[in-house]
Amino acid sequence: MNKRHSFPVKKFIRICTGVFLTAIILCGCSKSNKTIIRMQKLEENVGTPTKEHELKDAIKKYQDRVADVQLANAQVGIWYKMLATRYLDAKMYGEALKNYQIAIQYYPTNQNLYYYVGVCAGYMAKSALDYNATGSSDEKYNYLKLAESAYLRAIELEPRYVRSLYGLGVLYVFELDECEKAVPYLERALNVETKNTDIMFVLARAYYVTGRYDEAVSLYDRIISTTKSDEKKKEAEANKRIVLDTSYVR
Repeated sequence: MNKRHSFPVKKFIRICTGVFLTAIILCGCSKSNKTIIRMQKLEENVGTPTKEHELKDAIKKYQDRVADVQLANAQVGIWYKMLATRYLDAKMYGEALKNYQIAIQYYPTNQNLYYYVGVCAGYMAKSALDYNATGSSDEKYNYLKLAESAYLRAIELEPRYVRSLYGLGVLYVFELDECEKAVPYLERALNVETKNTDIMFVLARAYYVTGRYDEAVSLYDRIISTTKSDEKKKEAEANKRIVLDTSYVR
């Protein structure tokens, strides 16, 4: 027999059935537990075991089934993540957000998924316009708070996760106007990536807004001495002058 076609047929059927049962759960189909159990019994040739060897055989068969369903679930979770990434690449942030949310149900301790939820929620906040002119910004605020909670969860899982530390800092400084909260997260991110000028700019802004002028000036000097970009150097010099002017007035 050709080795390429020697995969056990029964094993293949079990995996397919596992995927099918997972699909039933996902789609909310109305298959009853009795129907599913009946399908399993037919497939595994397990009736009503009573003798010791029958019970041991039934346990072994259903342990194999559990492993197959776990494998199927893992693959489904990966596919949702892949689909969400495709939507994200296409800048379809609402659809990406929905699929990342489902992927998290399969992988609830994956910090990357929470980071991308934060990114998508941030973009959705910008699109949450008051189309009915109600004067309410609740939808935008809810998206921003979702982004905050997602970044915080990612950091909880991986305290040195720079992308989430930086994302949270940007959220606090430019969206939620809570610069004081941003400072410790941005400082932590900069301790990990010591030459990241993007982090430096946001942290310097947070220092400036919270009245920590000397620290802001020091950080702009650090940007000037670190960056090779003339544009960033000019921006840092201009911002430094603003901070110095403000500190002199005070």
